[in-house]
Amino acid sequence: MAMPAFLNGIRLWPRTLRARLFVILLAGLTVAHVMSFTALFSERYIAARSVMFNTLENDVATSIAILDRLPAAERAAWLDHLDRGSYRFVLGRGIPGNPMLEPDDAEVASKIQAAIGTKYPIEVESIPGGARRLQAHLRLSDGEPLTIEVTPKGVMPVADWLPYVLIAQLSLLVLCSWFAMRQAIRPLANLARAADTLDLNSNTPRLSETGPREVAYAATAFNAMRDRITQYLEERVQILAAISHDLQTPITRMKLRAEMAEDSIDRDKLIQDLDEVERLVKEGVAYARSAHGNDEKASRLDVASFIESLAYDYQDTGKTVTVGEVSDGAIVTRPHALRRILTNLIDNALKFGGAAEIEAQRHADDTLVIKVLDRGPGVPESQMEAVMKPFFRLEQSRNRDTGGTGLGLAIAQQLATAIGATLTLRNRDGGGLVAEISLRQ
Repeated sequence: MAMPAFLNGIRLWPRTLRARLFVILLAGLTVAHVMSFTALFSERYIAARSVMFNTLENDVATSIAILDRLPAAERAAWLDHLDRGSYRFVLGRGIPGNPMLEPDDAEVASKIQAAIGTKYPIEVESIPGGARRLQAHLRLSDGEPLTIEVTPKGVMPVADWLPYVLIAQLSLLVLCSWFAMRQAIRPLANLARAADTLDLNSNTPRLSETGPREVAYAATAFNAMRDRITQYLEERVQILAAISHDLQTPITRMKLRAEMAEDSIDRDKLIQDLDEVERLVKEGVAYARSAHGNDEKASRLDVASFIESLAYDYQDTGKTVTVGEVSDGAIVTRPHALRRILTNLIDNALKFGGAAEIEAQRHADDTLVIKVLDRGPGVPESQMEAVMKPFFRLEQSRNRDTGGTGLGLAIAQQLATAIGATLTLRNRDGGGLVAEISLRQ
């Protein structure tokens, strides 16, 4: 999601798409909410001013006329009856003030003047103090001074329950924003999770093709892509298998003809080259088939017996393969695939270290870790990942003289993924290489 440059520079800007969309949606709704209530309070303010001006225009002239016609002794008793909240009448000269008025106060003064008319000349002054207050001074017909004290009202007071309503509405906005983001991001998260865990060798469920039209379309496209990849891999295996089958016969004929030829250096080199070609073809097919390790059914096997049997097979052929610490217990896995993984790792250790040692420990989280250790030259840290790629050879050791094809570790990596394990390499303290297979039960 491309963001403006000024947002990318904000350190507090969320890193996840869900959080960013949530913040944007919530901010927009909150601003709209604030604008709505601003408009509401503005309307209330305008309404309060309109009511005050209407009251001034309609009632002030009437109230003055009443006071003017009453006897002087009875006027004080009528003042409370004429009080209107925003203004009141005071008998007397009032408090001296400032005749210079603000624009809003001048508007109030003009409304009073228009309501009274020219019969009663008035002087409007602003009274100093914390609250906004005006006084209009005039004299009744008998000469008695009268003061109209005006206290312009702002926004009408709000109800006590209104803040709770605002909090409830804001909480509802947060809840709806979170739910909307959850509904919008969940399909994307499911798609990313499906892509991250895509394994054509396991029976992982297909992505659900239900939901909104856009989500269903994306899920359908992903499943179709998965099917096409599976088909391409199967075609690759079939092509390699066909090539291997077709090459076996001419390679065999050439080997027979070479062996029937007279002994010579060229004859030995030709036979060696043919053996190399045959081994390369077989390893290539094995690498392609290793991507489909799910053809074998999982079974339960005893770890110690399995490793000891594998080591004895090597010892019977004169190879130096020892068994170190091995934890007791059983695991459920594909035994032929696991045997091929360990065979490749042991062959690699024997080729470059001359000897191999096998260990197996079960960790507290029920993960079985099988290690194949050697005292060979190890692998440079810069090439630790590259050696896991097919047809990669280290220049100094993996050459034709050692018979390497560069596929042993790649096949082991493929098979480890197929059986749900992880294969990692690291250099051993004191020299050598450690290959670890982690199997989680």
